[in-house]
Amino acid sequence: MIAYVEGRVAEISGNACVVVTEGGVGYEVHLPAHTLSRLPERGGQVAFHVRTEVREDALELFGFSTWDERQTFMVLTTISKVGARTALAILSQFRPDDLRRLVVEDDVLALTRVSGIGKKTAQHIFLELKYKLKVEDLPAGMVLAGGAAPGGVFRDALAGLGNLGYLEDEAAPVLKDVLKAEPDLDVAGALRAALKAPARGR
Repeated sequence: MIAYVEGRVAEISGNACVVVTEGGVGYEVHLPAHTLSRLPERGGQVAFHVRTEVREDALELFGFSTWDERQTFMVLTTISKVGARTALAILSQFRPDDLRRLVVEDDVLALTRVSGIGKKTAQHIFLELKYKLKVEDLPAGMVLAGGAAPGGVFRDALAGLGNLGYLEDEAAPVLKDVLKAEPDLDVAGALRAALKAPARGR
């Protein structure tokens, strides 16, 4: 069972890339969209945690930038009617912590944003996720006073910051701190507070 691959990018095609190891062996690895978009140029070095999926007619490798993402992929594929390709599509839309937030917020309809998943299928997947995902693994910074997770306000304010040119990796921690300190803010208030935060030395 292949669980980890490290090497250089030889080719990129569709939702997969070919990784050539030091030994000269090339592996085709299917990736979530966000990982695929951050691949280096051909010849660049990459490393993936891998899940090997074996079918009667094929052996496929699915790669992830973190172990948590790989484990979440495995949880998704244990759900009936969710194959490896659907699990990959879900993780292309939602990171593991995003899925945990959906469970905490009881936001079942968010899953319908994944191509090919309708309302009925989303309800089925969500029901099983509620029992299989470890919501307690949600980072403390994403849980607000009173135990609630930042919901629509966080997502909408983060999208607003993105529209203003801020990178998600930079904006999200600031926004989490803002909402942790003032959990009753609406989207506009959260945006204003986050935009003022750098001036306070962030």
